[in-house]
Amino acid sequence: MFQPIIWLLLAAVHAAPALAVLRPVLLARLYGIAPADPAFVLIQHRAALFMCVMIACLWATFDPGVRRLAVLITAISVLSFLILFALAGSPVALRGIAMVDLAAVPLLIEAGYLAYGAQPR
Repeated sequence: MFQPIIWLLLAAVHAAPALAVLRPVLLARLYGIAPADPAFVLIQHRAALFMCVMIACLWATFDPGVRRLAVLITAISVLSFLILFALAGSPVALRGIAMVDLAAVPLLIEAGYLAYGAQPR
């Protein structure tokens, strides 16, 4: 019963950047990048990848068979951003995003434990 809540919360973490695929104006709000900027297409593609992460989390909510893969996908998303954020000197403009990802880490650890470590008795 607890696992679906974890997966819904992890999906929610990725919802805003994922929805930027459908509403590109969100990219300017989330990342401060203008549509005329050549990097806009890369950021929009990033939003499409967040859509994949969100879908994996939503799928894991209902199908225990995909939870291991969903943990891997979500961990790559969350942890790679946090590592890159730290290596970049923790830019103030991205601090809010980092805080949301940091808040997702305990959920991700629990999801990983339940998917990989918990053995049924």
